[in-house]
Amino acid sequence: MAVATSAAPSSPSGVIDLAAGQDLVHGIDVPWGVAFLPDGGALVAERDSGAVLRVTPGADAERVYQVPGVSAAGEGGLLGLAVSPSYRDNGYIYAYFTAAEDNRIVRFRLDGPPEVVFSGIAKAGNHNGGRIAFGPDGMLYAGTGDAGIRTAAQDPASPNGKILRLTPEGQPAPGNPTPGSPVYSLGHRNVQGLAWDSAGRLFAAEFGQNTFDEINRIEPGRDYGWPEVEGVADTRDGRFTDPLLTWAPSDASPSGIAITADTLYVAALRGERLWTVPLRDGSLGAPSAAVTGLGRLRTVAVAPDGALWVTTSNTDGRGDIRTGDDRIVRFPAR
Repeated sequence: MAVATSAAPSSPSGVIDLAAGQDLVHGIDVPWGVAFLPDGGALVAERDSGAVLRVTPGADAERVYQVPGVSAAGEGGLLGLAVSPSYRDNGYIYAYFTAAEDNRIVRFRLDGPPEVVFSGIAKAGNHNGGRIAFGPDGMLYAGTGDAGIRTAAQDPASPNGKILRLTPEGQPAPGNPTPGSPVYSLGHRNVQGLAWDSAGRLFAAEFGQNTFDEINRIEPGRDYGWPEVEGVADTRDGRFTDPLLTWAPSDASPSGIAITADTLYVAALRGERLWTVPLRDGSLGAPSAAVTGLGRLRTVAVAPDGALWVTTSNTDGRGDIRTGDDRIVRFPAR
């Protein structure tokens, strides 16, 4: 049973008090996606159970939906969640999950069955990607992994190893680099973090192989190099785009990212820390490890009140489980 602890409300300011973290809820089974509702509560995906929980400050977590057909194995299961920008009108919630045959995206209302909007993303024991988010343009973006098929990342006909840009109905979005294709960018190994700055620029976190994890600024049609290159490397006369920031995988293994004010926040799994990175005019400064001691961090998200929510991932089979894991920790806005 996921249990809540109290948390004081705050007003949005964009400046996060990282010294004032407080458990919001604990006892969650491998939390993954987090998506906020208009009332300030959040929906949280449990990767292995396929359950969607409603988490509201000051209340116990409540199971509000069960996504049918989730096939949880390895890094697969119920992954990203997104709430429709028109939620007040249509009530739609979107989920990216691993099914029996593939990774797919569905949409549903909390009182109805799911509808498949995009399918055919190859699945594997790892490299399933899984983060979905609506951009400032109202389109649905999805980060996918190469599913261990390296050549897929460079194959424009494959949805794997890509960032996809879709209409809310799951069709290739108007204005994509190739008309009729869902592919927005390619050459990715495993994208699990998507976030936009105040100017509408898209940033993505990517797991490296053995040498470099990356933060990339994503531009339509660009090729980010995997598996030909990793990290800052030979761009082959501009064919590939270098990352803005890299780490050793032992220091990061970045999953979720979030942006508020002039800071990019990065949830690190193997690195077991929350990285803060100064952000200015689309460029990134030197990262700092701002939060440690919670173990593996999967998701970081900015709540409607300006607070930062961070989920741990110590019950995912790779972490050291602490009493009360897994948990969501809230860091208020100053």
